[in-house]
Amino acid sequence: MKSNTPLQRSRIMSRIRGKDTKPEIRVRRLLHALGYRFRLHRRDLPGTPDIVLPRWKSVIFVHGCFWHVHPGCKRATKPKTNVEFWEKKLKGNVARDAKTIEQLRELGYRCLVVWECETKNLDVLAERLTAFLPR
Repeated sequence: MKSNTPLQRSRIMSRIRGKDTKPEIRVRRLLHALGYRFRLHRRDLPGTPDIVLPRWKSVIFVHGCFWHVHPGCKRATKPKTNVEFWEKKLKGNVARDAKTIEQLRELGYRCLVVWECETKNLDVLAERLTAFLPR
């Protein structure tokens, strides 16, 4: 595999979005098709959840497997360069996620984490979402 220069890597990393990612949009479309209505990125809640379903007091986070270190996933690889930086960065993300979910639960919210790799199979994802959300 060809190594990128720091300038190329910087350009690539700058294009990674935090909102409206493809996995997030897949989940939103599926929820909408299932008849659920929701709010996006509510800044008044801890962690600014990706999807908030106020009627059911539930939130859904759509996590990237790399950025949030999905256990056992092939997408959650550890970079081989600048290891110390990435280890600190990714551990911080995981710790922040845990704290955010704890805060939301204290506020009475139900939380679901959907991993990027889980958005590939929409049938399985639909089952998981309907199991999580009441009717």
